[in-house]
Amino acid sequence: MPDAPATRVPAPARRARPTHTMTVLRREQLSPHLVRIVAGGAGFDTFTPSESTDAYCKIWFGRDGRPLDGSVSLETLREQTPREDWPVSRTYTVRWVDMARRELAMDFVVHGDAGLAGPWAENAQPGDVLTFGGPGGGFAPDPEADWYLFAADESALPATAAALEALPQGAVGHAFIEVDGPADELPLTAPAGVVVTWLYRGGAKPTGNLLIAAVDALPWHPGDVQVFAHGEREAMKGLRDIFFNRHKLDRSRVSLSGYWADGRTEDTFQAEKRTPIGKIL
Repeated sequence: MPDAPATRVPAPARRARPTHTMTVLRREQLSPHLVRIVAGGAGFDTFTPSESTDAYCKIWFGRDGRPLDGSVSLETLREQTPREDWPVSRTYTVRWVDMARRELAMDFVVHGDAGLAGPWAENAQPGDVLTFGGPGGGFAPDPEADWYLFAADESALPATAAALEALPQGAVGHAFIEVDGPADELPLTAPAGVVVTWLYRGGAKPTGNLLIAAVDALPWHPGDVQVFAHGEREAMKGLRDIFFNRHKLDRSRVSLSGYWADGRTEDTFQAEKRTPIGKIL
């Protein structure tokens, strides 16, 4: 008797992350190219912090270049407007959450009028409203690791800073952070055994070569390493080869992600993740 045909069980529907509408409480200029927006208000009540140090949210922007104000749901906007007028999202790390003060902070890389979220953050004022979904995230330092390695550009500086703060007090390792110049350095809190090295582009176009060269030249410590490497997509591809081809690291010990791609908007960058050029792992 022939076997009965296998029954396909549909994959569970992906749960949409909750959406929150908060008010800008203050704007802080952290460096020439990094702005912090601190938000809160009544909308904070719907927000549940993530345990991940790379927690992120997707801010929804309308075609006017401003975040949605939450007065109309995303679903309604999509139902009532042509697809080309749908809101678009931009992804940003939650730098910290203060439950007692009912505040959270997100840091934005700004380069003049370039982009969508950066110019908004550059000009944001207390009382402005923003709607975002999340948080997501997937990384947290493993206290059992023998040592730690971080490699990031300024787009991943907030997540790297949060991870460094969460390391065990006796942690050892290295953090390489690429920025434009010394003025873009931020004070970071890290265990004494973690060496933080700032890499300067000096006005040059970000190619990732600085990060790749720094990690490539690093004397490799023995034992179990946990890696957090996030930043420009092509730089992450170069680091991927070092981690997996040269050092044969297990994928479970490496958090490797492209946060952006040179010359791409986030919409194009996200769409390319499903194509060969956009795949990192």
